[in-house]
Amino acid sequence: MNAPDISVVICVYTEDRWEDILAAVASVRTQSRPARETLLVVDHNQALLDRLSKEYKETEEVRVLANAGPRGLSAGRNTGIAASGGEIVAFLDDDAVAERDWLRHFAEGYGDPRVMAVGGRTMPIWASGRRPAWFPAEFDWVVGCTYKGLPPGRVRVRNVLGGNASFRRTAFDAAGGFATGIGRDGDRRPLGCEETELCIRLTRARPDAVLLIDDRAVIHHRVPEVREHFAYFRTRTYAEGLSKALVARSVGADKGLESERRYTTRVLPAGVARGLRDALLARPGGAGRAAAIVAGVVTAAGGYALGSVRARRSGTAFSAPPVDRTEVIEGGEP
Repeated sequence: MNAPDISVVICVYTEDRWEDILAAVASVRTQSRPARETLLVVDHNQALLDRLSKEYKETEEVRVLANAGPRGLSAGRNTGIAASGGEIVAFLDDDAVAERDWLRHFAEGYGDPRVMAVGGRTMPIWASGRRPAWFPAEFDWVVGCTYKGLPPGRVRVRNVLGGNASFRRTAFDAAGGFATGIGRDGDRRPLGCEETELCIRLTRARPDAVLLIDDRAVIHHRVPEVREHFAYFRTRTYAEGLSKALVARSVGADKGLESERRYTTRVLPAGVARGLRDALLARPGGAGRAAAIVAGVVTAAGGYALGSVRARRSGTAFSAPPVDRTEVIEGGEP
């Protein structure tokens, strides 16, 4: 069986990440298993669109597109899906670089026709050069990375993590695209969970669908200095609670919180115990990690409670549009 073609989508929104964007594209172009194409989707930033169009004007396998939908990551991803030609669509964060065999491991996962999505492992690159002593690995999702508690190897999961993920194109035919109204929007409050909502919607549309994470498909994600502080940790965990409330409203609390229940009843108590043990052994950061886990749970729960109330009062609804292949604005044209 021939390996499927893979299109890679990188959504971008700010010139502040210029060097990161170039590094992300370079890491795709040097894959051991070449991508069919790399699509850079620019989120309503004409200056960045023009600059990237000029940068990759002579690079045939890199296409620069304007987000054809409303501002935000979900619409940007949907634009990339619609414009892509591969049987598989992979997503890479604009401030991450992929290891050389990233796409090869993704492709291997699709040998089983039931597999609709394959995600990978995301490792943090701390701006300070090392993990803050107080920062618990169980909360690495706060900085967009794989967290402690996920099983190793190639395993079946409820959802993949959007910054390091791939989907079979037919998954979008079955479930539609990423829902607008849930995901990230530039530098505003760091909401998320759009990939969780999509994956749950996908398995409802295709009950036979298999979703995997293969921890050999590795990317390295830059963590800026501002995200190494507790203030960001608190803001991000609170926003996660808000996001989970939106997901629960969209797909129901049973599936929307299924993995989170296991995480909070098994993974986090073990993390607190390790932190307290390290504190008793006078190891650096033990008490801080235990306290951060407790604080993270409390703030996420607060965000979920408030988000649930707001969603009920406002009657929030989400749009998950179809992502049929369409003509998109390409290059530096408005």
